[in-house]
Amino acid sequence: MQAMADEFVGKGLPIDPDGVHQAVDILGSGAAELWAVIRVETSGAGFLPDRRPKILFERHVFSAKSGHRFDATDPDISNPIPGGYGAGGAAQYDRLARALALDRRAALLSASWGIGQVMGYNAEIVGYPGVEDMVEDMRATEDAQIKAMARFITANRLDGALRAHDWPQFAAGYNGPNYRINSYDTRLAAALEFLKRGGLPDLSVRAAQVYLTYLGYDPHGVDGIMGRLTRSAMNDFQEKHGLATTDHVDDRTLAALKDALGGAAAAAPQS
Repeated sequence: MQAMADEFVGKGLPIDPDGVHQAVDILGSGAAELWAVIRVETSGAGFLPDRRPKILFERHVFSAKSGHRFDATDPDISNPIPGGYGAGGAAQYDRLARALALDRRAALLSASWGIGQVMGYNAEIVGYPGVEDMVEDMRATEDAQIKAMARFITANRLDGALRAHDWPQFAAGYNGPNYRINSYDTRLAAALEFLKRGGLPDLSVRAAQVYLTYLGYDPHGVDGIMGRLTRSAMNDFQEKHGLATTDHVDDRTLAALKDALGGAAAAAPQS
């Protein structure tokens, strides 16, 4: 089980300006619309603290993709009825691991991946030869995740609704016909209004939040905003690494965060 979990740990690199520009170009929208979808889909981050992509395993999809072979023996992970998600976060990988042991390809197809929660069965739609290639990219960077999200939106002709802020139409296409259960459309509208009032995420702050999370310093969210709790986590890291404490993310702190991660992090993005 642990070996299966470890295979999904990647570099977990945060969004950088090039990734945002490429995703926005694909969508033909403003950056605020992109960030609104990100904010609602995965609460702002595409990776778990252990650098595995965020996922949600769909038992009804696995049931269909595996030909219903495991419905009788493993109904909690193979069931024609949606639901039964259990706990989120890392617990979703426990469910995925069990499915992988039964039918690897069907299991990968049956999870939604990364910051945009693109289903594995959409791999070819978003430009990959197959689901294994998509998962490999999802492990590496949030840039790959947001580009897959953007390609999914355009492939399903939802980019017009996104640009027009037609949230019910967008939500129905992106989240499914039951989107109202989770108030998906109203949450998207609220996210866009929040971004308009407060401005877009600062990518340097956001990168620091991602790195701090990986290192066990809790910034209390990944949103690109230098709030009190993010500042406290950053100052704690700075003090423990002999850096001057600051009220902003400076180049020395970003470099130290990257070094503390053993060089796995890419050069920190600049806003």
